[in-house]
Amino acid sequence: MKRYLAIDIGGTAIKYGIIDEDARILSREETATNSFQGGEKILLKVLDIVEEKIHEEEITGVAISTAGMVNPDSGEIFYASDLIPGYEGINYKKEIKEKFDLPCEVENDVNCAGLAESISGAAKGTGSSVMLTVGTGIGGCLIINDRIYHGFSNAACEVGYMRIDGDNYERKGAASVLVKNVAAEKNESPDSWNGRKVFEKALAGDEVCKRNIDIMCHEIAKGIANICYVVNPEMVVLGGGIMAQGEKIRGILERYLDIYLVPGIRKHTKLQFAENGNDAGMLGAFYNFRQKHGSDN
Repeated sequence: MKRYLAIDIGGTAIKYGIIDEDARILSREETATNSFQGGEKILLKVLDIVEEKIHEEEITGVAISTAGMVNPDSGEIFYASDLIPGYEGINYKKEIKEKFDLPCEVENDVNCAGLAESISGAAKGTGSSVMLTVGTGIGGCLIINDRIYHGFSNAACEVGYMRIDGDNYERKGAASVLVKNVAAEKNESPDSWNGRKVFEKALAGDEVCKRNIDIMCHEIAKGIANICYVVNPEMVVLGGGIMAQGEKIRGILERYLDIYLVPGIRKHTKLQFAENGNDAGMLGAFYNFRQKHGSDN
């Protein structure tokens, strides 16, 4: 049975593992990204991972999920935030082909997460879905018939940059904003708070935390409504660490969606929470590779 190396490159950690042709994850490992060191250092880490694994396994191909905007044909990262200095221009596909003579496919991490949810997660069986990942920022992707919609210049669904009430969507509804707002109201350092703590305190009755969770959900719902008016997806899937709180915030989100979406669209739009967790990036990277190479690889 063929085996593939899947690598999920995030700002904090690089997750990687072996996946067989039936999409079963056979092993999982993780190492720190140390993104402050820059793109070239991350490239070297990835090449070291590939070299290590090809000596342990017979690898058929390498599937990569990564932060940044990616040209899915060339594999080059053509835009990245300052969180990873010098990441623009990095091309894992080219480097892995040249060094190891292995086929490699590279895709944006949110696109990979959305593809994974469409094929084997919350959106399985839908004809169209939008995935939103809510964390430090807000990322998005559009999946149509189990295929990523890239747009004309491979930048479709970069929803974090949408304008909501005079600011970027991710500056209004991201989990990082929730944490900063709670800390500011309490005159405490943001470093002493995280999303989990905010929810724990809210469940214990903390009014500041409860109010700010409501505000976050309100902002998220505004963005969801705008997206739905444009692309009319069958389902919206919410992912990211804070969305593990799913059922605790479903009621709030549904209430605001009832306000912002007209009934004719609202009644046909399902809201679900991501199911693949930390495996989403690796799974989506594998599915992307499989779609591009079919049964030949």
